[in-house]
Amino acid sequence: MNDEQLLRYSRQILLPHIDLAGQQRLLASSALIVGAGGLGSPAALYLAGAGVGHLYIADGDTVELGNLQRQIAHTTERLGQPKARSAQIAAQQLNPTIAVTPLPALTETATIAEHARTVDVVLDCSDNFATRFAVNEACIASRRPLVSAAVLRWELQLTTIPAGGSPCYRCLFGAGARSDESCSDSGIIAPLPGVGGSLQAIEAIKVLTGAGAPLYGRLLTMDVLQLSVRTIRLPADPECPVCASEPRARAGIVSG
Repeated sequence: MNDEQLLRYSRQILLPHIDLAGQQRLLASSALIVGAGGLGSPAALYLAGAGVGHLYIADGDTVELGNLQRQIAHTTERLGQPKARSAQIAAQQLNPTIAVTPLPALTETATIAEHARTVDVVLDCSDNFATRFAVNEACIASRRPLVSAAVLRWELQLTTIPAGGSPCYRCLFGAGARSDESCSDSGIIAPLPGVGGSLQAIEAIKVLTGAGAPLYGRLLTMDVLQLSVRTIRLPADPECPVCASEPRARAGIVSG
């Protein structure tokens, strides 16, 4: 690292669980962020600030006025611009020394897996079950760790799935989880996605550096209206068609 990098990341390097070696790992690492909305905005900004060397940000939507209440990577001046491009601008304004690549929406398992194989960690910041299931399957197939979060109204859920491991997102929600309440239907308090995306960034940094204990096999839930937090142990589903080894082999999903 040069002197400018040492100064930029000095507060992080001071942490015993990060230090110089951990910072070097971050600078050499890459992350795929699926969704550049309420969760993806803070996740992208904090990973950029932390010095993750290459961010790939995927989103097919454009910035709308109703996004600005909570999607902090975007601005009034960038209304109508693609969200992925807007988030790229915000991340590189914060840290011009890293690479940021905007991508179109990723919704199909095979396409997500193709991109996931090129990075070290994936963050699911999407807002619907179909994409979450597709991202989960892609990460299991490509053996990449996944940090997944969801927010609605005053509530947050967060878990981290190990590379090629279990329990996975399908173990948690099963095939029947298809009800997609949205912020536009049910509302959301503005800072909540910031909390969720920040926690996703922390989990990703832990995965990339080996610091601490990621939420493998655990689900963190938070009700910010009451400010109550729980961590629940997640059992693996031995019949899960995604992460159980025999069903995965029958489905012809090849890890790579």
